[in-house]
Amino acid sequence: MIVSDLVVYPVKGCGGYSVAASAVDLTGLRGDRMMMLVDDDGVFLSQRKFPEMAALRPHLSDSSLFLGGNSFPVVLDGPRVPVVVHKWQGFGIDQGDDAAEHFSDVLGRSVRLVRTPPDLRRESGGDTAGLVGYADAHAVLMISLSSLDGLNERILERGAEPVPMNRFRPNIIVSGWPEPHTEDRVRRAVIGDVELAYAKDCVRCAVPMVDQETGLRDGPEPTRTLATYRRDPDGGVTFGMKAAVTGTGTMAVGDKIDVLEWAS
Repeated sequence: MIVSDLVVYPVKGCGGYSVAASAVDLTGLRGDRMMMLVDDDGVFLSQRKFPEMAALRPHLSDSSLFLGGNSFPVVLDGPRVPVVVHKWQGFGIDQGDDAAEHFSDVLGRSVRLVRTPPDLRRESGGDTAGLVGYADAHAVLMISLSSLDGLNERILERGAEPVPMNRFRPNIIVSGWPEPHTEDRVRRAVIGDVELAYAKDCVRCAVPMVDQETGLRDGPEPTRTLATYRRDPDGGVTFGMKAAVTGTGTMAVGDKIDVLEWAS
């Protein structure tokens, strides 16, 4: 069981990119969803309402955010502006007019780009509490290739087209587990020198029905097929495991996944 891919999403709701290795903080992979776009009321934007965000591919360095040949300096601290992510209300550091104008032009609506304040301490819930940046609720999302293979077999049996892994926007992709959804049974694991602990199964919204290359809605798969065998008792369908980071460090593609505790 090894890490086959690591994916960072620097701006919440926008496209991600693979990295060979990553430092892992208590909030997840370094730089993951520590920025987001907000409307004039400070409410976050997501692919649920704006699927075209999927086609944006920002890249992050230590000091700049890059998008479409443009670069914008990362403002680490400054005046706070109020922001909202679902029920959570907090603050962000505005990234300036140049970034706001560029993203507004690309999306055709008025938006601002914000970054997490350096003193942010947003707590996540689930079976293991942790910290999170601007991700919906948890630090890390893990999915195995066998889970995707099992789903696509069912989709093909229905005469529909299989879906790629990027529909589910995971951070850690695992190869080597023969049984689909083995990640759901992991309770504590070490990857590299990073320790993760199970928070909850990931209940999916409408985003997996967005083509992550084109930014266009492309349902009803995979949700239609997931509904036949992955229904959550409280509603919705599940795919992937959300984890809290309980020990920081570094992980890399090719690292072995040592499971310290399984669900009974």
